Amino acid sequence: MSAATTTRRLRPAARSLPDSLREFLTPALWKQARHRRGPSRCSRWATQPLVLVLLVMTWSCGDSQAERFETARAFCAVCLPRRRRPGKTVGGYHKALARLPTAVLRAVAAGLRQTLAARLADRWRYDGFVPIGCDGSRVECPRSAELERRLGQAGKGGSAPTVWVTALVHLRLGLPWAWRLGRGTASERSHLLQLLTRLPAAALVVADAGYFGYELCRRLMAARVHFLLRMSSNVTLYTVERVRLEKFREGWVYYWPGQKQRPEDEPLLLRLIRVRARQRKNDVWLLTNVLGAERLPAAVAGRFYRWRWESEGQFRAYKRTLGKVKFVSRTLRLVHREAEGSLLALQLMLAQGAIAMPKAAGSSAAPVVSPRRVLLLIRQELHGPARRGECFGRRLQKACRQRRERTSAKAVRDWPRRKPHKPPGRPEILTLTAAQKARIQRQMR
Repeated sequence: MSAATTTRRLRPAARSLPDSLREFLTPALWKQARHRRGPSRCSRWATQPLVLVLLVMTWSCGDSQAERFETARAFCAVCLPRRRRPGKTVGGYHKALARLPTAVLRAVAAGLRQTLAARLADRWRYDGFVPIGCDGSRVECPRSAELERRLGQAGKGGSAPTVWVTALVHLRLGLPWAWRLGRGTASERSHLLQLLTRLPAAALVVADAGYFGYELCRRLMAARVHFLLRMSSNVTLYTVERVRLEKFREGWVYYWPGQKQRPEDEPLLLRLIRVRARQRKNDVWLLTNVLGAERLPAAVAGRFYRWRWESEGQFRAYKRTLGKVKFVSRTLRLVHREAEGSLLALQLMLAQGAIAMPKAAGSSAAPVVSPRRVLLLIRQELHGPARRGECFGRRLQKACRQRRERTSAKAVRDWPRRKPHKPPGRPEILTLTAAQKARIQRQMR
């Protein structure tokens, strides 16, 4: 028997959507989720059908919640034929969902992360790192009295209440890894520090110019986390000797909080990399704590930062493809569960496509899953699996993203009442004074 035949029989393609979901939502995962929920008095809505309906309602299409609920309830009955049928009304489902602890959804997400790390182990690292992008975005909520009182306003006067979502994304696979929710005025840098415990081993955090600050870099280095952050003109760095910026490519720098240096603030020895722009207008300045150029070359650092656009693409798939531009829940408890469930549905949807993608020889040529194509395949399965033709797993292998060379700007229009985008400038690079050098020598001793 050949090796290809053995592999095919050991890991067959999923014949249907329920078979594909069982590969991720294992009995051990459901057991852990039921343990987090504890004893429940709701006999109609057990943990498993409640979470399944929440996920499928995010994938299904319909003009109203009642229509999506009927599709999700029918699919749940097919997946769990030996269980008691769940409730028939949307109101009863919302009451049961409001009583569901958010720890149950987080337990499902933690179990799913373990499955992804094991199933994608051969495609998890690139050049010795696991590139993880971090970015945040606001999602609008209804103007109910409770949400306006408890969430407040994050923008202009009279704006709707919003929820801030900060997500970690595997940049090469385009796969959400973990997330954090907060009010519309939350800090994405604080969310990143709270998500450090969920980072995988050998992670390299890649973020844009919004993730700056001496305190953030100090906390990341204290947690032994590698990072690659873009710098802007509001950051001040120091060099031992004076450098000519027109010929600067990379070098070691010290990061200090500028004029507000405190006695307890230690200088951070970091590495500054300059990535030349194609049109020589807006060069990208990257700061990292990987000091060795042989471990993280400048070309690899530039490639990782170009992959950071996957973080932006995740929010586009979340808001536009899944239709989560605005939440529909009108209470804070339901908003939290809708947000957690929809992000879990996005992760599970893209995980099915990422595992089904064929492998490629090089990392640059590896196919990336298309969120829109995977969602269309899932919706076809929800309305009735095809009796003829290819199985669900074989069709998932073709749901890859089209590759084309970009020839135009990412933003082609100037939208009204929106400030035009201005690329971040270069950081301010100063030379250490004699007093600062003496202070560094004393701290090194």
